Amino acid sequence: MPELPDITIYVECLRRLVVGDVLQKLELRSPFVLRTALPPWQDAQGRRVVGVERLAKRIVIELEDELLLVLHLMRLGRLQWLPAGSSKKGPGGKALLARFVLEAGTLVMTEQGTKKRASLHLVQGRAGLGAHDRGGLEVMGCSLEAFTEALTQGNHTLKRALTDPRRLAGIGNAYSDEILHAARLSPVVLTGRLEPEAIERLWRATQEVLAGFTARIRDEVGDGFPAKVTAFREDMAVHGRFGQPCPVCQAPVQRIVYADRETNYCAGCQTGGRRLADRAMSRLLGKDWPRDLDALEDGRSGGSSS
Repeated sequence: MPELPDITIYVECLRRLVVGDVLQKLELRSPFVLRTALPPWQDAQGRRVVGVERLAKRIVIELEDELLLVLHLMRLGRLQWLPAGSSKKGPGGKALLARFVLEAGTLVMTEQGTKKRASLHLVQGRAGLGAHDRGGLEVMGCSLEAFTEALTQGNHTLKRALTDPRRLAGIGNAYSDEILHAARLSPVVLTGRLEPEAIERLWRATQEVLAGFTARIRDEVGDGFPAKVTAFREDMAVHGRFGQPCPVCQAPVQRIVYADRETNYCAGCQTGGRRLADRAMSRLLGKDWPRDLDALEDGRSGGSSS
């Protein structure tokens, strides 16, 4: 799922490309992508784009008269930009969800896989955005006090707490692994057992990891548009690197597997050299981890609430 760094760069690029332009045509190519009936999707056509912003992991494109397009890419949704007059053909077939045709070019929304979870909502008025806000704290630039309050509501594993959009906004499976590695904390430590020093270390790691990856992606994209948004980057320390050496201590990266998700960590840096028993830890995560992370992202209940 595209997380805060990727969504931030999408938003920055879209601001540069579409603000001030007119949405000439909205083409819905999938019966699953549009999740609202009112206002009618046809109302978006012919309106000028006045702004683009991020709402946690969602992208909000504001048109004239406060008509808002809310795009949620979920796990496998992606965006492409086709400049006007380009000879490049955009994607087709079942992966194509929608096309936003402007004078400067066309924004294409796609989703791989058979489960169509990416969505487009039309909202009239900014007050309506509240239905799409899971309530999590925006972590970039937040105070230590606000971070501590959000993190310690209830008693959950750190992995769950970091990725729960009702607590912290914009962090998912990939960057939670990187944050926990940078903070030298185990993914299964309970938030209720954290000392103030550990929370401060986690707060600093959250700021540094997200800011660092955002800057790197921004440099890679330059004046273009993100072409390869992925949860598995070569410059990550542990996420997606099972069995490879930790860049800090050279110990092999370990993993915990639950359902279709994998948590990666370094035993040398994060658990005092102790390798977490995968089967037992999977059960622990299972009690504190929703079976369907998409359900958690949508705000439906899942996992422990203790």
